[in-house]
Amino acid sequence: MQECIYGNATVPQWYVVVNQRNTIIAGAGVIENDFHKRKDLEPNICALFVEKDYRNQGIASFILDLICQDFANMGIDRLYLVTDLMNFYERCGWKFVMHVRSEEGVQERLYTTSILDS
Repeated sequence: MQECIYGNATVPQWYVVVNQRNTIIAGAGVIENDFHKRKDLEPNICALFVEKDYRNQGIASFILDLICQDFANMGIDRLYLVTDLMNFYERCGWKFVMHVRSEEGVQERLYTTSILDS
């Protein structure tokens, strides 16, 4: 996280959303590889979460859009993510690419988005 804070590198980056009491209610990161075997498909959005009481309010899609805008401004044209969810990322405009195996051997869905096209 220090690399992100001090601006030493494009990746990693970390994003948080806080409520009125400055409590973190949502967040995500961008890292080189989210522990899957396709090391050539990077950078990866990771750890997207929204606290239960704040779900279904558009916060997750807001974070995804913010990350895409941020990385477009850095000249990155494509991002990836792995998940076991279906339908959510498609609704956000992400495209399913393939199944990949995690480093633990679990099969996950790999998605991508072309930032400069969005």
